[in-house]
Amino acid sequence: MFIDGAKIEVRGGSGGRGCQSIYRDKYQRQGRPDGGDGGDGADIIIQADRNLLTLLDFQYHRHFFGSHGAHGSGNHKRGRNSENVIVRVPLGTVIKDASTGAILRDLKAEGEQVIIARGGRGGIGNWHRKEASPGEPGEAKTIILDLKLLADVGVVGFPNAGKSTLISAISNAHPKVAAYPFTTLAPILGVATATHRQFVIADIPGLIEGASTGRGLGDKFLKHVERTKVLIHLVDMAGFEGRDPLDDYKKINLELKNYSKDLYKKPQIIAANKMDLPGASANLKRFKKTVKKTIYPISALEKMNLGELIDAIAEKL
Repeated sequence: MFIDGAKIEVRGGSGGRGCQSIYRDKYQRQGRPDGGDGGDGADIIIQADRNLLTLLDFQYHRHFFGSHGAHGSGNHKRGRNSENVIVRVPLGTVIKDASTGAILRDLKAEGEQVIIARGGRGGIGNWHRKEASPGEPGEAKTIILDLKLLADVGVVGFPNAGKSTLISAISNAHPKVAAYPFTTLAPILGVATATHRQFVIADIPGLIEGASTGRGLGDKFLKHVERTKVLIHLVDMAGFEGRDPLDDYKKINLELKNYSKDLYKKPQIIAANKMDLPGASANLKRFKKTVKKTIYPISALEKMNLGELIDAIAEKL
C-alpha cells in the first residue's frame, strides 16, 4: 500500500540523575563528595533510506520515544548514555512541525540525517559542586512526514492515455496495465536508460478535469511530480472513448496551472501516443495546427519511436 503522509510523536530520552554521594573511610575525619554525573538521554534521529518507498509503517507505529540516561553513582561513576533511536524514512520525505507547519528538513540524499528530538543532558554529580542536579527532560514534539517522490521525469495525462504502458516499455518498472481508467492507483517509479545516462521516471494516476480541486485521484498525487525536472505530457492521439486529443491537452495543462504555477512552467515533452490505432494520424495533423511545439508520435504498446522519445528526455534533462 502506498502511503505518502503520516503524523508521529517523538520524544528524546531524559538525562540521568546526578548522584549525591559522600565517601568516607577510617582515615578521613570528613567525607568527600564522589557522586558521578548522569548519562545523556537518547536522541531521535530521522534518516533517509533509499530502500523505502512508502510511509506505510507509520500507520501502525506512531510513537518514537528515546530511553533515559542511566543515573550516576558513587565513586565518580558516570551513568551510561542511552543509544540514539534511528527512524528511517523514504528519500524525498519532508519533515514538518505539526503545530506551526514549518518545514524542519527535506531529506533528499541517501543516509541524510536530522536530529528531530534531542535527548536531555545528564545531571551533574556532587563531586563537581555541592548539590547534585537532576537530568534534563528530552525534547518532545509532534511532526508530520510528507513524502514527495524524487524523480527526474514525471508522466502526466488523462486516464487510459497509456502512461503505465509507456513506463513499463522504457523503464524497469512493471505497473499494472489494463484497458480501464485508473488502473494506476499510486505513483510508480522506474529507471530508464538513455545513451549516456539513466534517469528516474514517475507515473502518477491519471488526471481528469477538476483534478486540481479534488476530483479523481490525481490531485492527491500531483505533489509527486513537483520535484521533477521534466514532464512527459502523454496524449491519447487516437481519441479513446471519443475524447478530443487537443481538448485533453488543454485540460491537463489547465489542471497543472491551477494546482501549481511552478509545476505548469516545468519543461514539457509532448508524446502523441497510440499512433498505431486508426484515426491517430488525422488527429495528429489537426493537433499540430494548434500546438506549435515539437511533438513525438509514439506507440507505447508497439514500442514505436520510443528511442527518439528517450533521447529527447535525456537531452532535455
